[in-house]
Amino acid sequence: MTIVLCQFAPLGNTASLIKWMGVNLVLTFMIHKIPKKPLNSKILLGIIIAAIAAILGVIAISGSQIINDVSEGGLIKPPSPIEVIPIEIKLDNLSVISVSEERADLQIDFEIVNPNFKSVILQLIKYEIYEGGKRLAVGQIGERPEGMVTSSNYFTILSNTPQIIGERVTIKNTGANPEFWSELSGNNIEWTIKGEAYFNLSSMTSGQENIVTFEFEA
Repeated sequence: MTIVLCQFAPLGNTASLIKWMGVNLVLTFMIHKIPKKPLNSKILLGIIIAAIAAILGVIAISGSQIINDVSEGGLIKPPSPIEVIPIEIKLDNLSVISVSEERADLQIDFEIVNPNFKSVILQLIKYEIYEGGKRLAVGQIGERPEGMVTSSNYFTILSNTPQIIGERVTIKNTGANPEFWSELSGNNIEWTIKGEAYFNLSSMTSGQENIVTFEFEA
């Protein structure tokens, strides 16, 4: 009886890989009554194919427990869970563009910073604009996917690359607060902005949704 052991070293540092994965792939082939001559090429090819299939099977079964495409650590995921760092949201601008007797147009802009090693998908920013404790406007930028429908209205935020995202907001004059409308014309308003942002890592293995809340005075 002859025993042949085939151990395939993965990419990167083999010792580190075995340490994290805890996987030592040993293929044992028991061959009976083999003449003392080189292996048939077909048998050798079968051994190689079986070894590759075994490696792919380990990756497919283990999935996100082994592969790390999120942090700077490399290919293999460490034993402890990978921390998803919340994105940073700042109010970049809230200004009055135009005012008429019927309506007022504002411009609101947010600065988004992603401190994670991997880029993130910013799906949606929901916000509310207040003045003196009264809510004047509600808006959202982007769209959250629902069910099996995948939204294409999202923003890719690269690592440590600030990005400005905003839109124009319209407030209608109901005539109930002429003093406020007068102050609005003079751009002399103290605003409060509250909201939340929904994002997830652009990763095959850590794609859960994350929420960040915010509140600004302007």
